[in-house]
Amino acid sequence: MAGPARQVGGPAGNERPRMSSRPWHGIFPYLVSPVDPDGRVRADVLARLAEHLISRGVHGLSPLGSTGEFPYLTAPQRVEVVRAVVEAARGRVPVVPGVAAYSTHDAIEQIRRVLDAGADGVILILQTYFPLPREGATSFFETVAGAVGCPICIYTNPRLLGFDLTPDQIVALSEIPNIRYVKDASGETGRLLTILNRTEGRIAVFSASAHVPLLVFRLGGVGWMAGPACLLPDACVRLYDLARTGRWEDADRLQRRLWPVNEVFQRHGLAACVKAGLRLQGFEAGDPIPPQRPLGPAAVDEIREALAGASG
Repeated sequence: MAGPARQVGGPAGNERPRMSSRPWHGIFPYLVSPVDPDGRVRADVLARLAEHLISRGVHGLSPLGSTGEFPYLTAPQRVEVVRAVVEAARGRVPVVPGVAAYSTHDAIEQIRRVLDAGADGVILILQTYFPLPREGATSFFETVAGAVGCPICIYTNPRLLGFDLTPDQIVALSEIPNIRYVKDASGETGRLLTILNRTEGRIAVFSASAHVPLLVFRLGGVGWMAGPACLLPDACVRLYDLARTGRWEDADRLQRRLWPVNEVFQRHGLAACVKAGLRLQGFEAGDPIPPQRPLGPAAVDEIREALAGASG
């Protein structure tokens, strides 16, 4: 189930060796961003969490996603989060942060900063305020990819981002050598099958939606970038392993067992739930970054119950 390996063109230089040449696959937990009340990133908490997740068998780490509350972090905080995760990973798994930007120039500058901090590639998100024509969205990804050279996973999430890349656009972008992956949150398996058929191995697909990872694996997807994996790494890795070995009935039972955790996430908010769940597991992840609000006792009890059910 590993993705296609392709050489990446890009700027020459004296960067440290990266894991870029290894295809990304498997379970990539979205990491939280532990920030204290004074705005300092808790690098010690991130280091302990990363060590725990790697020890449980995850295949990569993804800071600065939705779970990482990237819209609420300053630019220096984002770099500090990435650097802390890279130092904790010590090259054992790829570190692939999210980079979200409204402008092409900002995306390029953000990517350069996280690469300088040691990231192995990025998940690239185009944010929009005014409507963009299709050509504008396509040119954003084309220009950024040409400027940075690192492996890129493009992220499509029409519900949150206000725009979508069509299968035609994704097929066209797959011709760019360092656009190697797509993380699709549409939940439309027919769309994913179209992308896989038409890109003919040039681009690998990660599941982003918690209700369909098993279906994505069946279609040929290479992994799951997963919020629940931050709290349930053992179960998420096992789901991937069961799918990879064709044990579909066991995998289906496990995915159904995991689903109540995602129902809690939907009721109360992803980052707040994951941070609360990590505190239940002994990680001082802190509260959601203001103006988000911490969860109340009743919601925390729901999380405790859901985690216990998923772990059983």
